[in-house]
Amino acid sequence: MEISRLSSTTRILAGLMLAIAVLASAPARANFQLLDRIVAVVDDDVVLQSELDQAMRSVKAQLANAPANQVPPQDVLQKQVLEHLIVQSLELQMADRAGILISDEELNQAMQRIAEQNKLTLPQFQKAIEKDGLSYVEMRDQVRKQMKVSRVQQGVMHNRIKISDQEIKDFLNSDLGATATADEYRLAHILLPVPDDANAEQIAQVRSEAEGLLKQLKDGADFKTLAIEKSKGQNALNGGDLGWRKAVQLPTMFSDIVPKMDVGDVRGPIKSASGFHLIKLLDKRGAQAEGLVKQTRVRQILIEPTEIRSDQEALELAQNLRKQVVNGRDFGEVARLFSNDPGSALSGGDLGWNRAGAFAPEFEKMVQKMKIDEISPVFKTSKGYHFLQVTGRRTEDFSKEYKRNQAENYLRRQKFDDELESWIREIRDNAYVDIRIQEP
Repeated sequence: MEISRLSSTTRILAGLMLAIAVLASAPARANFQLLDRIVAVVDDDVVLQSELDQAMRSVKAQLANAPANQVPPQDVLQKQVLEHLIVQSLELQMADRAGILISDEELNQAMQRIAEQNKLTLPQFQKAIEKDGLSYVEMRDQVRKQMKVSRVQQGVMHNRIKISDQEIKDFLNSDLGATATADEYRLAHILLPVPDDANAEQIAQVRSEAEGLLKQLKDGADFKTLAIEKSKGQNALNGGDLGWRKAVQLPTMFSDIVPKMDVGDVRGPIKSASGFHLIKLLDKRGAQAEGLVKQTRVRQILIEPTEIRSDQEALELAQNLRKQVVNGRDFGEVARLFSNDPGSALSGGDLGWNRAGAFAPEFEKMVQKMKIDEISPVFKTSKGYHFLQVTGRRTEDFSKEYKRNQAENYLRRQKFDDELESWIREIRDNAYVDIRIQEP
C-alpha cells in the first residue's frame, strides 16, 4: 500500500482508521505486516519509510557508475538523504500554504525537457528510468515536488536578496559588467581557403568563387546547405553555425561588422590570411538587439454578434460604420458610440502603444499591413468584426533599462546560492523535527 503525501493530521487519522479496520476483522492470532512507518515528524507533516526508501533508490541509481571510494557509507548516505527530505518537506509545506500548484501540462513539459537533455524521447526516457529500477510515476511526482520547491525558493530569494542602485552602477562600470551585459550574436560562416603560397591568379579565382556563392545566397540559396557543401571551416558540417558569441569572442575580422548587421543579413567576401569568408547573422540578443522596441499605436472599432444581433448583421454594421469613417465621419466618435470593446471605446477606440505580438494573430497581421492613417478593411476575429487605423509607429530605446535588468539579474544569481543556504539553515533550525529512524 502506498500512502500519498497528505497533511499529517489526515495521514495519521487514515493510518488509525486502517489499523482499527484490520484489528476488527482479523483473527485473534493473525500475523500483521507493517505497511509503512514514520521516520520523521516535520512540523505539520511526516516523512515515511517508503519515501526514504524511494529517495535512497534514486540516489543509488545516480551513483551506480561512480567509483566505490566516492560513494558514502550506507549510514552517512541515509542521513544525508533524510535531511534532504526534511528540508524538502518544510519547503513543500510552504508551497502548500502559498497555494502553489503545478499543472499536468507544466509537468509534462518539464518531463519532455528532461528527456531532451538526456537526448532521449519521452518513451525512451521512461524505459531508461524503469531499467534503473525506478518508477516513472514516482519520478513524475518527484519532479512535481522539485518544481514546487523551486518556485518557493525563487519567491523567497526575490524578497531576501536586495540589489542597490549603487551595486548595479558599479557593476555596469566594471570590465566584468561590460562583458556580462554585452550583446551576443549567432553567426554562420563559410570559409573558402587560399593556399599559403597562392599567386595572384589563384587568389582571384577563390575570390570569384566566394562572390558566386554570395550571389547564390542573395538569390535565395540556403546558407546551411552551401556551408556543408563548400565550406572548409571547422563548423562546416553544422551548416557553418558558430553558436552564440559576444563581439569580443568573434574573430577580429568579424567583430566590427557583425554588430551592424540585421538578423538574416549576409556579408562577404571578407579576406583574411586563411582565405575568403562569408557570414550570415542568424540571430542576436542583448540590450541593443532587444532593447530597441518597435511599437505601433492603433485604434479600432469592434462590432460583436449578440443574442439580438446575428453574425451577418454584425458584419453589415461594421461595414456600414467603416464606410462612414472613410467618407469623413470622425473615427473616435464612431468608436465611442458603437464599438463593443469596453477597454477602448471611451477613448475613441485607442489601444495605445503596443509592441509587435501584443494582439491576436488576425489583428496583428492587419496592423502590420496597414500604413499610417489608413482605414483597414473589416476583418473577423474570435471577438467579432473589426476595422482599425494605425495612428503612429516608433522605436523606443529601452536598452539602458534592459542592461540594468541584466546587471541586477547577474548580481542576484551571484548571491542566490549563499542566501539560499542561509535561509534553509534558518527554516531547519526553527522547525519542529522528530527523527524516529533506527540506525541502519
